[in-house]
Amino acid sequence: MPVDLQALYPRLIHLMLDTVFVVDRDNQIVFVSDACEALLGYRACELVGTPITAYMHPDDLAATRASIVRVMNGQPHYDFRNRYIRKDGGIVHILWAASWSEEAEARIGVARDVTAQRQAEDALRFLAHHDPLTRLANRAMFNEQLDAALHDAHRRGGRLALLFVDINDFKSINDVHGHAVGDRVLCTLARRLEACMQATDTVARIGGDEFTVLLNDMASQDAVAEKVACALAAMAAPLEGELSGIKAPTCSIGVACYPEDGRDADALLRHADGDMYRVKHLYSAKR
Repeated sequence: MPVDLQALYPRLIHLMLDTVFVVDRDNQIVFVSDACEALLGYRACELVGTPITAYMHPDDLAATRASIVRVMNGQPHYDFRNRYIRKDGGIVHILWAASWSEEAEARIGVARDVTAQRQAEDALRFLAHHDPLTRLANRAMFNEQLDAALHDAHRRGGRLALLFVDINDFKSINDVHGHAVGDRVLCTLARRLEACMQATDTVARIGGDEFTVLLNDMASQDAVAEKVACALAAMAAPLEGELSGIKAPTCSIGVACYPEDGRDADALLRHADGDMYRVKHLYSAKR
């Protein structure tokens, strides 16, 4: 006896792990498969008869409407991504394959949850530009920001400053308390250094116990000096919580200003590094 495939189609559709949507010309959902509950948290009966646009993330609505127009004009879209808002308020990233059926006068779409994939992609992009321990910018991102800031300063005739920050005697913390504690101290100091700066500034960890700071739009030497004083005070403040038994380390900060101390990244970095070692030598001499 031949298998009646047509009779099996509804069951096959509801067995799919991806969600099937059928949407009419007015964006009303006329059919959705059972997988919608795992995708959006709604049962099929809750979605049918409602506008699909009501569930779209508002920031993606314009791009999604453009994709809808494209599909309704007879151009299938097999790789469109957008975000929807789940019933519980969470956000789900969806990869769509959609086409228009003239016979049914409806848009047929298959939705795949790619939230985990998107999160993994975002994590990789973050790690490419950030230090995994402190979550600050890494050396590569700092160099990109510095090059961009210098280009803008050249064009506008602006000023900027570069700080090179080194933690004094940090090795002793690792030696006495262990590297795990040392890592927590580094993260605490990173947050303190960030708190002293503006949102337009860039704070980076470039390795070990060394940080750099790019100060944009510094109007004067006095403004730079205020930033340095803030950083010195914040970094040396007593440690709290589980780190309260550890003496907060001091730091040595070298400064380079554009355009006085250099007109390119290499010159500024060399000047700030040299100034930091000069300050560190004075610190060692006083001990």
